[in-house]
Amino acid sequence: MPLETASAVADKPPAAAPASRTEARERAARNRRLTVYGARVAVLVAFLGLWEVCARTDVIDPFNFSQPSRIWDQIWQWITHGTAQGSLGEQIGYTLYEALTGWVIGVICGVLLGIALGRVRFLADVFGPYIKVLNAIPRIVLAPIFLIWFGLGPASKVASAVVLVFFPVFFNAFQGAREVDRNLVSNARILGADGRKVTLQVVIPAATTWIFTSLHVSFGFALIGAIVGEYIGATKGLGLLVAAAQGTFNAAGVYAAMTILAVVALLTEGLLTFAETKLFRWKPADTGDGR
Repeated sequence: MPLETASAVADKPPAAAPASRTEARERAARNRRLTVYGARVAVLVAFLGLWEVCARTDVIDPFNFSQPSRIWDQIWQWITHGTAQGSLGEQIGYTLYEALTGWVIGVICGVLLGIALGRVRFLADVFGPYIKVLNAIPRIVLAPIFLIWFGLGPASKVASAVVLVFFPVFFNAFQGAREVDRNLVSNARILGADGRKVTLQVVIPAATTWIFTSLHVSFGFALIGAIVGEYIGATKGLGLLVAAAQGTFNAAGVYAAMTILAVVALLTEGLLTFAETKLFRWKPADTGDGR
């Protein structure tokens, strides 16, 4: 081989191998996602199919346990003909309004108080016992009290959602403020940052991961608060659909309302996950392979 040719071959950068490895990793990740989605669909289809077969063959009582085909018929009837309380979209919107309002209020209060008590030891010492006592109260039992205070309107459901959302957000924000790297705080003070700047520019960004972790759980609690409040007493909402279906021994209606609620919760969870991904795009992705 001529010297010039050998030199050119030696100087050529080996770019093909890294590119092929990257493509292989992307292909493996894509295949894994497809496998996971396929397995999820297969599990759901198997469960619904087994349920339908057991109901049709009287292995389980279809009157009490209903069956997927009846549940779908009930949902389709609500979609096409509406419910006794109005259109299905109106019921979903009513429940979502109560849950979202309670969630926003509970998150804001939980974050503000959690950061404040996490930063100021005196406030934590004073209010800590009261918060622990309130957290020990089964908050679902407060729904009838809120119904007496605020009536059948959305305010009582919003209040139920707020008390369920507040505590998980508060404790995560409080712990996030306590877990901030002290070296970061010390460096910020050395650079001339006062207490307000340290809180806004160091503590809150550092606690954001903790706070977002609580948001996923807390919205489910907000939905629970709204549904329980509607179940006890309301004029509209998915909880009222559950109560009405139960009152007429309509198991398919109960399961249909639960199915709609689950779909709403999954869609909201997807939106939160998308927002978290965009906000924390700097974090390394979890490969999920256990390593």
